[in-house]
Amino acid sequence: MAVFDCVLLVSIAFLALARSVHGGVSFASLPRSLVVTVAMNEQGRFLNSVESGKDRLLINWSVNSSVPAPTNFKNIKLKLCYAPPSQENRGWRKSTDDLKKDKTCQFDIATQSYAGAAGNSTEWLISKDIPGALYFVRAYAINSTGSQVAYGQSTNAAKTENIFTVIPITGRPKSLYIATACFSLFSVGSLAIFFTIERKLAAAKKGK
Repeated sequence: MAVFDCVLLVSIAFLALARSVHGGVSFASLPRSLVVTVAMNEQGRFLNSVESGKDRLLINWSVNSSVPAPTNFKNIKLKLCYAPPSQENRGWRKSTDDLKKDKTCQFDIATQSYAGAAGNSTEWLISKDIPGALYFVRAYAINSTGSQVAYGQSTNAAKTENIFTVIPITGRPKSLYIATACFSLFSVGSLAIFFTIERKLAAAKKGK
């Protein structure tokens, strides 16, 4: 019996070690120590929608004044993250507590060295390859071993406030849309004239 207990304890310890090696940091274990704000223009205003390849995000982050001064922050990593409405029925965007498996924040914005609680800011041109969806910005504090030790985000815990839409670039200039519309109108008009002429010719033949 003692041998069985020993084997069981060793197995449990081995599984725990394997999880620690292969698993990532638990998001639920991270303190929300960072304050993150996002604006979309020079006046510092938040806009509900922005265009990829055209608009910029102005991101500010700092350490929450209500928490003790951190001693293990080395870098701050800023990421663009999907909001819940754009994750529904999309497994490739699914949120997972294990940050190694989490697919919420797939787009890197910037990585900045941590220089103090006052924080820093960055301006980011939204990449042309960003899919059209609802987003927010999250910041992770990274320690010297490369692990996440704290976070902050531009929305609330439920991820329902201050989320914004990225409108994807289509690659089609406005002139093309105008030309297409004009051609469509011309085609409809031509058909109408053609049918009118056909009706008149048919009526003329009957009159004869």
